[in-house]
Amino acid sequence: MSESEQRKIANLLNEHVAGCASAHQRLLASLENLTDAQCRQDSLLPNWSRGHVLTHLARNADSHVNLLQSAVRGEVGKQYPSIEKRNADIESGSSRNASELVVDLRVSIYGLEAAWASANEKVWSGQGRNLGGNIIEISSLVFLRWREVEFHHADLNLGFGYDDLTPLYVRLELDQQIMLWRSRKPMGMTELPDIAKKLSPSQRLAWLMGRVVVDGLAKPEPL
Repeated sequence: MSESEQRKIANLLNEHVAGCASAHQRLLASLENLTDAQCRQDSLLPNWSRGHVLTHLARNADSHVNLLQSAVRGEVGKQYPSIEKRNADIESGSSRNASELVVDLRVSIYGLEAAWASANEKVWSGQGRNLGGNIIEISSLVFLRWREVEFHHADLNLGFGYDDLTPLYVRLELDQQIMLWRSRKPMGMTELPDIAKKLSPSQRLAWLMGRVVVDGLAKPEPL
């Protein structure tokens, strides 16, 4: 890899770190007055309360730290021990009170950001295995975390909606999601429907990610 390519990758990673760290702060600010009753209420995700979403965000941060620490040792680590353990941890943590949920999330966020700060070039060039067992690049983790934070912040339904997603994140994610959408279509049918093109970028992305239903548009096929 040339020096210019290395700089480009480093600059992109810095952009992702700054964007996700900012999204972390917006999320924590939204939780300042969270009540126990609100934690028990439904989120916008099927069968998940807000407590489920907050616990998932905390354990997701921990799972990224696991991958980074494995890369420090030169190992290809696993994001979670198993699907069953991941789901059980979310379920068991979801019933905690608001204070416990927020403290857990805050500690996990700062633990993850500390792991980013201490990672060197060797770590960022490593690999890990995601929940499905597939190989992922360590350098992709920050953007994946940014995705989790932006969308699950909106899923909490606490005043931050899909229209409030960070514009830079929306632009970067739209590029990726449109490419994925096109890859699932037959040749010659890879243009987004006109209705989708007329949506705002954030609403177009929310549709592509399966978060909103738009009249006249079929639900995007799952990956």
